[in-house]
Amino acid sequence: MKSNDINVTDLNSRTRARTLYWNGYTITEISKSLNLAYPTVDSWKRRDKWDEATVVVQVEANIHIRVNQLITKEDKSDRDYKELDQLTRTLERTARILKYSNGGNEADLNPKVKNRNKGKKKQDPEKGNFLNEEQIQALKDDFEKNLFRYQKKWHKARKKQRIRNILKSRQIGATWYFAREAFLDAITSGDNQIFMSASKAQAHVFRHYITQWVKEICDVELRGDPIKLWNGATLYFLGTNSRTAQSYHGHIYMDEYFWIPRFAEFKKVASAMASHKKWTQTYFSTPSTIGHQAYPFFSGESFNKGKNKADRIEIDVSHSALKDGVLCEDGQWRQIVTIEDAAKGGCDLFDIDALKKEYNEQDYQNLYMCQFVDDHVSFFKMADLEKCMVDTWSVWQDVDQFNTRPYGDNPVWIGYDPSRFKDAAAVMVIAPPLVEGGKYRCLEKVTWHDTDFEVQANGIKRLTEKYNVVHIGVDTSTIGLGVFELVKKFFPLAVGVSYSVEVKNMLVLKANQIISRRRMEFDSGWSDLALAFLTIRKTPTASGKQTTFQASRTSETGHADIAWACMHALQAEGIIAIDEPGNDNKSSMEIL
Repeated sequence: MKSNDINVTDLNSRTRARTLYWNGYTITEISKSLNLAYPTVDSWKRRDKWDEATVVVQVEANIHIRVNQLITKEDKSDRDYKELDQLTRTLERTARILKYSNGGNEADLNPKVKNRNKGKKKQDPEKGNFLNEEQIQALKDDFEKNLFRYQKKWHKARKKQRIRNILKSRQIGATWYFAREAFLDAITSGDNQIFMSASKAQAHVFRHYITQWVKEICDVELRGDPIKLWNGATLYFLGTNSRTAQSYHGHIYMDEYFWIPRFAEFKKVASAMASHKKWTQTYFSTPSTIGHQAYPFFSGESFNKGKNKADRIEIDVSHSALKDGVLCEDGQWRQIVTIEDAAKGGCDLFDIDALKKEYNEQDYQNLYMCQFVDDHVSFFKMADLEKCMVDTWSVWQDVDQFNTRPYGDNPVWIGYDPSRFKDAAAVMVIAPPLVEGGKYRCLEKVTWHDTDFEVQANGIKRLTEKYNVVHIGVDTSTIGLGVFELVKKFFPLAVGVSYSVEVKNMLVLKANQIISRRRMEFDSGWSDLALAFLTIRKTPTASGKQTTFQASRTSETGHADIAWACMHALQAEGIIAIDEPGNDNKSSMEIL
């Protein structure tokens, strides 16, 4: 027996028993499940008045449990921080409801009533999200002392240039920097800031960086989405579905724009929000493919569209021309910042020699040296992958990633790809179509670096408690067998994917069929998944007698692991498991 609503395994017996009781289990069931005497549980129920607890009290108790679990979690993800923010805001609402129920007034339910009664004041702390002069200065000081030289150059360019367009290496702190830059401008000028990305979930990375920074420096918790500041400035966090947001106006920050589907259409709406001459526009991204709609915007070709020959311009977008930042003829300030430029600019976060050993030359150039992917040699095409990228927070109405059961009791499939030396192990959770001909939706992805079999198996087990898992596909061709044997203990129906040329070909062909027919959906912010598919290429086998598919995922690299995990999950449709003689724990697979 387990609760469908909350994880109770780490709570004390009394709290676990109460949680299970409120989730509908009987005293008999609880006492058996927790190995407790029936009279003990029954006395807890009577003395603590479990039956008299209102719905609000029950909800508040469960939220406290979840908040404590998240607070004690060591490595928090952006999703964890977002969930914490949502839960704490819900706790505030339940506290107001309880106060109102105990003889309060309307102001307890709606603090705005209290503020209205007080009358309007300029920069009134009662409006919330208030920072005093001392706190603002502390943020300024912290901002200035923690910048690398290339970030200082970005800051200087903002004061002079209306449009900044930056092509960058991964992990050099661009989103982190621009979140801080924009927030400082908001609190000092009162100007609106509009953060946009491939999806709303990705745009909320800006929000996380801002709220984390303000909490750390000022011990103030910023609230709301959008965040409305005491001085009238508003911070908006928008995804690609925000085409109806023409009424917004402010400074624009667009993250990872080379991964935004239908970029030309989206940019037209986004740039309109910064039409007034006072507003600035900042675009920054890692490269995808030259065929992406954003490339003409970066190269300057979009400026030439419709112009006669005499009015056309030619912009040198090579690294040598743009590495120091240049104001170009079309009015854009452009810069290319590679990982090696970042290192020269004071960023000491990387071991570049180690990265060159971990990644092959092509992948290193794309990930860190701002070179575009040539999808002409890729089996999967960027144009097809773009059609699968959606703003999941808006499109998937039946999925709530902040719920303990994000997809309820609907069935899901899990695919696992093991690590090889320095690459990552990856897991993908996929929701199969609910109707014939429907879409496969990638709900969650997890990666592990330098972790043992047991940690990875336990991570998969937690996913089986979070979702209604009906299939787990595990690559057993090499070291994945160790994880597979552990997974079989708690999920006996797990299927081992034993690689051969034929099996690998079927994995790729099936995935390509689904993707090319636009029958897959994943969050537009998951550029790593799109890039992983783009690294898969058709190649001859060692003997030269057959063709197969290969990705840059040998001991040198492994960033295609999430694509293989996805394909292992997709094979739930069209496979059967066959037990091998003499081995009860190992299965191979046969494509139907």
